[in-house]
Amino acid sequence: MKYSESLKKNKDFQLVYKQGTSYANKYLVMYVKENHLEKNRIGISVSKKVGNSVVRHHLARLIREGYRLQEELFHIGYDVVIIVRVNGKDCTYYEIERAIYHLGKLHQIVEKKNRDENSIN
Repeated sequence: MKYSESLKKNKDFQLVYKQGTSYANKYLVMYVKENHLEKNRIGISVSKKVGNSVVRHHLARLIREGYRLQEELFHIGYDVVIIVRVNGKDCTYYEIERAIYHLGKLHQIVEKKNRDENSIN
């Protein structure tokens, strides 16, 4: 990830949960808090309720990749925690990617995609 790093410490996660704002959709919940740094910090949380370790790790990789490929669209200077809901267990990569973009738009931390990128032709 070019403009981002991982959020790793429990203290940082708790700060985002308490002071950040959250929006949710069918598959994910996204908490966002400004961090006043020149980069974003991304944290991913997948509960044991979602599945075993193989399923949880697979979902974390999907989210990391979905964010990485859209990273240029996201504004810089935020801590972002993404939580997978139980409904997200059977999601495809494209559903996860769309869910991340949708939540970024709700938080107003993402630029709109060009129409050319969305067209099928």
